Amino acid sequence: MVVEEDRRSMEEGLIQQRHQNDIDDPRVTTCVILSTFVAVCSSFSFGCAGGYTSGAESQIMKELDLSIAEFSAFGSFLNLGAALGAFCSGQLAITLGRRRTLWACDLLCIFGWLSIAFAKDVLWLDAGRISLGIGVGLISYVVPVYIAEITPKHVRGAFTSSNQLFQNCGLSLIYFFGTVINWRFLAIIGALPCVIQAIGIYFIPESPRWLAKIGSGKDVEHSLHQLRGRSADVSGESAEIQVMTKRLEEDSKSSFYDMFQKKYRRTLVIGIGLMLIQQLSGAAGVTYYSNTIFRKAGFSETLGSMIFGVFVIPKALLAVIFVDKWGRRPLLLVSAAGMSIGSLLIGVCFTLQGMDILPELTAVVIFICILVYFGCFAIGVGGLPWVIMSEIFPINIKVSAGTIVALTSWTTGWFVSYAFNFMFEWSAQGTFYIFGVVGGASLVFIWFLVPETKGQSLEELQASLTGTT
Repeated sequence: MVVEEDRRSMEEGLIQQRHQNDIDDPRVTTCVILSTFVAVCSSFSFGCAGGYTSGAESQIMKELDLSIAEFSAFGSFLNLGAALGAFCSGQLAITLGRRRTLWACDLLCIFGWLSIAFAKDVLWLDAGRISLGIGVGLISYVVPVYIAEITPKHVRGAFTSSNQLFQNCGLSLIYFFGTVINWRFLAIIGALPCVIQAIGIYFIPESPRWLAKIGSGKDVEHSLHQLRGRSADVSGESAEIQVMTKRLEEDSKSSFYDMFQKKYRRTLVIGIGLMLIQQLSGAAGVTYYSNTIFRKAGFSETLGSMIFGVFVIPKALLAVIFVDKWGRRPLLLVSAAGMSIGSLLIGVCFTLQGMDILPELTAVVIFICILVYFGCFAIGVGGLPWVIMSEIFPINIKVSAGTIVALTSWTTGWFVSYAFNFMFEWSAQGTFYIFGVVGGASLVFIWFLVPETKGQSLEELQASLTGTT
């Protein structure tokens, strides 16, 4: 008993020392920057995949003679494949590690893009989209988790938000050039970031949290020395990671049903709720088929796509800049409010257009409101649910809970992306009124249930949410 108490006292001392080190030495090393850049290369490809159907719609439908239903299915297969990838993502990230899971993402995405680029019929087109989707489903889970696990707590939000920033860079590229570059060459461009990542993975360290999970104490310190600097004292951080991991493992056998324990219910509700907000607010439909909206509104597709492409990057930068200053909650609340207002205004404009009231003016206002909607999506709801998901789940339930949350996101996204064209044909204004109501409900959910996570280590945050000592 005395030995056990001495051991715990020593561990607590090392952890206190780690917190002091955080205050005294808030450095961000070159290795952290490089590792984050390599990780988010696949996020760039993710963004390209999201915007691809909007820019390539008319070209693909004309060359391969596709109907609206066939093209809607092609667009939605990204989400269907992503749901399959999400189902496997947590277990793969634990079994293979974060780095090798990223490599698997690259193989799937490269095959998917090349299959689309050289498709001669709808079969190869759909096969490529599904393969790309599986890779995207893995990316959506493992990239934010890896970044959150390697970065110091005072910059974790900004670095994890770079995932969304690079998605928007990929989206911007596709929107800006999608209407002027051939759809096959556009697909080859989408594959290039994954090739860069596949090479870069060999030069970045594995996540110290995953190394602690598999019981490799020396490797944890080696990884932390790479990430914090050779001269940095990592003993406190290493101890905190290993102690928290060990206590969670002792407290739970890491089975699928553990995440339904009372102490984990709040984190599970937060994770699932944020993903439902992200998808049911209509972002997948607006992203995939923005040119359809521009055409319906009477606004130039080429001009709209190019302006849209330029606009999304500075909006995403705001999240990176302010997420560790303002916090996650304020950005989520502003984002949800802006999306709700933007959706409702788009609905009002389509209503006025249907009544033939100021049709020229309403076209411009609809375009502006789409920019507002997507800008608000980019600063909060677009990326922060993945940031928070990567932060709130303890390592012992990260596999099961992360899988359920990612699966929720992509299955809901599949439904929205497939149904959007049919909903839009049924009623353009009704579609956006529904999205506006979802945005209003999101405000209530975020206000009452979502905690602030900035400024805490992953171990501190997870302990406070689950009541772990």
